[in-house]
Amino acid sequence: MLLPPHPVEEKKRSITVAPFECAWDEEFRFRETGRGCITFEASAHNDVTLVFREQPGSQHYHYKMDNSRHYIVILGSHRNKRLKIEVDGKTVVDVAGIGLCCSSSFQSYWISIYDGLISIGQGRHPNNNILFQWLDPDPNRNVQYVGLSSWDKHVGYRNISLMPSAPQNSILWSQIECAYVEPDGAGGHTRKQESKDGLDQRALANFLENWDFSDSIFVVGSERKVVPAHKVVLGSCGDFPFNLMMSRPAIELPSVSYPVLHSLLEYIYTGSTQISEWQLVSLLELSSQFKVKPLVMYCEEIIGCLKMSDAVSESSKKIQLSSGGSQAHQFYYFPFKAPLNTQKIEQFLVNGEHSDVNIYVNGHGLVTHAHKLILSLWSMTFDKMFTNGMKESSASNVFFEDVPVEAFFLLIQFMYSGELKVDIEEITPVLVELLLLSDQFGITALQFECCKRIMEFLSKHGHMTVTSEERVLDAILTWCMEACDCFNWTSVHELLSTSRPEKLFGGRLTAINTLLPFVRFPLVQPSVLHLMEKSNLAKNIEAFRQLVAEAIEFSNAGLRMATNTCERFHHRRSSYKELQYISDGDNNGVIYYAVTASSPNSRYTDPKALVSKNYQATCFAGPRLEDGKMCSWWMVDIGPDHQLMCNYYTVRQDGSATFMRSWVLQGSMDGRSWTSLHVHEDDQTICQPGQFASWPITGQTALLPFRFFRVMLTAPATGVSNTWNLCICFLELYGYFR
Repeated sequence: MLLPPHPVEEKKRSITVAPFECAWDEEFRFRETGRGCITFEASAHNDVTLVFREQPGSQHYHYKMDNSRHYIVILGSHRNKRLKIEVDGKTVVDVAGIGLCCSSSFQSYWISIYDGLISIGQGRHPNNNILFQWLDPDPNRNVQYVGLSSWDKHVGYRNISLMPSAPQNSILWSQIECAYVEPDGAGGHTRKQESKDGLDQRALANFLENWDFSDSIFVVGSERKVVPAHKVVLGSCGDFPFNLMMSRPAIELPSVSYPVLHSLLEYIYTGSTQISEWQLVSLLELSSQFKVKPLVMYCEEIIGCLKMSDAVSESSKKIQLSSGGSQAHQFYYFPFKAPLNTQKIEQFLVNGEHSDVNIYVNGHGLVTHAHKLILSLWSMTFDKMFTNGMKESSASNVFFEDVPVEAFFLLIQFMYSGELKVDIEEITPVLVELLLLSDQFGITALQFECCKRIMEFLSKHGHMTVTSEERVLDAILTWCMEACDCFNWTSVHELLSTSRPEKLFGGRLTAINTLLPFVRFPLVQPSVLHLMEKSNLAKNIEAFRQLVAEAIEFSNAGLRMATNTCERFHHRRSSYKELQYISDGDNNGVIYYAVTASSPNSRYTDPKALVSKNYQATCFAGPRLEDGKMCSWWMVDIGPDHQLMCNYYTVRQDGSATFMRSWVLQGSMDGRSWTSLHVHEDDQTICQPGQFASWPITGQTALLPFRFFRVMLTAPATGVSNTWNLCICFLELYGYFR
């Protein structure tokens, strides 16, 4: 094991790296090759340097001499003026003014790698405060070890944390179990669970032998050591003899040693544990006593293997026991892992067993019998409510005001199952209420699921045309007014001439600011935007005024590269390869577009279909080999005199059931070197023939102008034949056009 060049006191959890040196350790390692994230604090005059390799290097490793594949990220390069990214010794990113260092104090940073997507940000929370993102066109999916390095001055690192990585916006980082890497005093490193004030959520492991919310105890050994536990956790994975007549049942284990009990509880609360080999039989007996079946099977299997190999049972060797399996959930950061039985946890909500808090809504009454531990795992709002020392901390009844009851129960139900158990065919008020509640209680996973349901509904019910954007606005205003009948925005404009917003919208006035950004105002006709600009809505609601003003500015800049108004496209040549667009407000402006496919033009490979609103039952780009790889694509060239900074795009499936699942939207200035704007992997959005679907372009790539754009299939689509056909009949791009 390689030691840090200059170890310091354990309590500081820090490493100081001398000039031209690098600190490596087995603990500085991603759990999954090619995918991981490191968070840390650093203090330096310049060149905070992180190395990502397939194998660890030496203390005197220097990336300038490295001939193997690797990534280098340098914060504060060029005397603390630039951010640099190098790939295999070649500079691929060199930007000024971001990712700089500080020598007077420690600054927090995070760096995430996910299949070649390198994201860099400030702060303790990955995917927040992103500074820069870059996607490697030839990703190294084998990088796993992280080296902490320097240039010509000392660099201090502390609070180093390794965790899994995931595509942006697809994971609730605050609910991932995270471990600090700390010097252990013997020159190595140990992992410690992050303290409560670190990440925003508490993991179940934080409650291992923790008195918070404990409602049962073990009295273990001859010394009668008292160990706290939680009935809802124990009851979900085994059969424990709780005495229901006691407020805190005691389970007496006089013949069991504390290390054995600790291993049992650690396995239950974290999914894994270590135990000395000679104590394995005792752990088997204890897990059998309480019917923790996965651990029983695991112990029996290991003991059987040891007997077959004639191993010495008195060995002090440590045995690692892990649940190994995971339960199926739509969120893989679900806080309850095997061996906990999720169905039992859901049943506890239904029957109220082991409940320690009753949830009431004023004006309605009892909503449900719940468990403080489960609510606290999902929501820091609940966690603080139950641990801040106020009356809710010890109260068995908690009352909420102005909370929609149906949505509130769905929120609680979600925290027990990890699933949104509501079957809706439209965007109902309950779904919108649930979206707002999930934001109020900080349950990001539920926010994501609500947004997903809304987007699925919109994509299944046609393209977001000008009319539908106004309908979205009308729906928001109607809901905020708590009206039974639908009001359009012009009606609300008239009402505001005689009434104040506080009276018209009441308690939902604040929700308007949250919901209005869901309206894509830039897609509204310019003439309607100008009416909105002069309306009472703009005069009384600042968020509305700002969004409309931005949309007008975008419209004046020529926001849309294409519209679904067929008359604005004219075929210039019979080949349909070049199309003409007459811009709004300037009928003399002519823009030529070249639309091409990866396969030759044919009856079913028709470039004109891609920019026409006409539905095509069969329309595809066929496969071809490029650089030895199979791919299919549709490409649009907007001409040498024009560029587009794309921030949104829409496609439409043709009439077939060959649905694309893995593809990429790319941009290029020369048609040869491509930058990925949005990478889709196993994207299940398109699931019906003729379906429209839209996606945003986020991050730095949304600010890059390109002349060429293409949608390229990167893996076979669904179906049994012709799975390399890219079967879309419509493409629309949005952004800043010049």
